[in-house]
Amino acid sequence: MNTIDKFNSHVMHTYGRFDVVLDNGKGRSASDENGKKYIDFGSGIGTNSLGYCDNDWVEAVCNQVKKIQHTSNYYYTAVQAEFSEKLCDITGYDKVFFGNSGAEANECAIKLARKYSFDKYGAGRHNIITLVNSFHGRTLCTLSATGQDNFHQYFFPFVEGFKYTPANDIQALEEMLDDHVCGIMIEFIQGEGGVVPLNESFVKAVRKICDEKDILMIADEVQTGVGRTGKMLASENFGVKPDITTLAKGLAGGIPVGCCLASEKCSDVLTPGTHGSTFGGNPIACAGGCVVLSKIQSQGFLDEVSKKSRYIFEKLSNMNGVASVSGMGLMIGISLKEKKAVDIVRAALDEGLLLLTAKEKVRLLPPLTISYEEIDEGLGILEKLLAK
Repeated sequence: MNTIDKFNSHVMHTYGRFDVVLDNGKGRSASDENGKKYIDFGSGIGTNSLGYCDNDWVEAVCNQVKKIQHTSNYYYTAVQAEFSEKLCDITGYDKVFFGNSGAEANECAIKLARKYSFDKYGAGRHNIITLVNSFHGRTLCTLSATGQDNFHQYFFPFVEGFKYTPANDIQALEEMLDDHVCGIMIEFIQGEGGVVPLNESFVKAVRKICDEKDILMIADEVQTGVGRTGKMLASENFGVKPDITTLAKGLAGGIPVGCCLASEKCSDVLTPGTHGSTFGGNPIACAGGCVVLSKIQSQGFLDEVSKKSRYIFEKLSNMNGVASVSGMGLMIGISLKEKKAVDIVRAALDEGLLLLTAKEKVRLLPPLTISYEEIDEGLGILEKLLAK
């Protein structure tokens, strides 16, 4: 039995997988089990932020595996202390809770916002406003927070306490505000919603409302954070600092991790027994995360991300078959004039290029370390496919 048949015989069919078995990777390329090489413009949906098997990352992770792979959170580890210090220093937040994924990070943010309000105002002030077209995870609670009707199927009853308002419509948001709202949760760029950035004026208006009404501003930066937009946090591009920011995906360079960062205003809300995670802050993930943060903080790294972004945007904007380009940094959505995104993604596999989709768009989330030579080679493949 080959790998795909064996896989499909035993793994639930929860993904529409392509018929490729990836076996190994180095730098910004992966190879399948037959030795075919692929330039990766998806980085594991934005997770392999340093590409495949970065030398410093591999050394740190392997050294940690040899030292201690796990200990419960009843005890301390030096590597979690180091990771949390680096993370708070680079983001400017006060404290962090570690989980294993973006959905877990967002669950923590939701609980934190509700408990903050309960502690200060009592029961009943628990609603969280999110945006239409948002995506916050696949747990029952984060699906409920997600502002897309197509996700609100099958798993009834959903978690109550969420309202949805159109993005960039401050009047509609203001009309939803009442004494039952404790938080407003946004993505600065709606990734799964089609790589659609928010307007800066809307974001700043949300910040102002939250300040005036003592509502917590929550930023879901699971996909936009960790250098993806040319800044450590996408919020820096919009000139605001949310009360809570969640991160995951690229944070540990390919090892499962998620975190909920809290400002001083709400960093002591969650107390012993109110939240937890068996694997949260796992030493191996923290070791990988320390390397990722060190690389991002290195001289000129984020400037290069921004330069590569401008280079890609310019190339795509002049490409036949491209209707428009959206996004920020190395988080890019491509609307096509005639061809279907999923058809291009499938055809790109035959040409040795890994791409993603987001709704009707082709989505690019290349490793932050991708070279200009690799960009040119990948875009050359895309251009050829669009010309067919």
